[in-house]
Amino acid sequence: MFLRWMVRRDGNGVDFGLWPGISPAALICPLDVHVVRVAWRLGLLEQNKADWKTAEALTERLRSFDADDPVKYDFALFGLGAEERVR
Repeated sequence: MFLRWMVRRDGNGVDFGLWPGISPAALICPLDVHVVRVAWRLGLLEQNKADWKTAEALTERLRSFDADDPVKYDFALFGLGAEERVR
């Protein structure tokens, strides 16, 4: 998550973009229970577990949506999963 904040620049104060020498395309999507659960339910993952192979697999799937910045979707996946648990 730290790398995402330091590499990506979103203009909203969430991702600072202080390390412009690293491309957002090189990042791996951070996983937590919410991201894994939502990604699995949406068919973005074949397995419902959080490990390095899963993070790589999810990042590859997200690259099909945006090869230059696949990690930008992680906040949406997290938010959907977190909101789901609140209800």
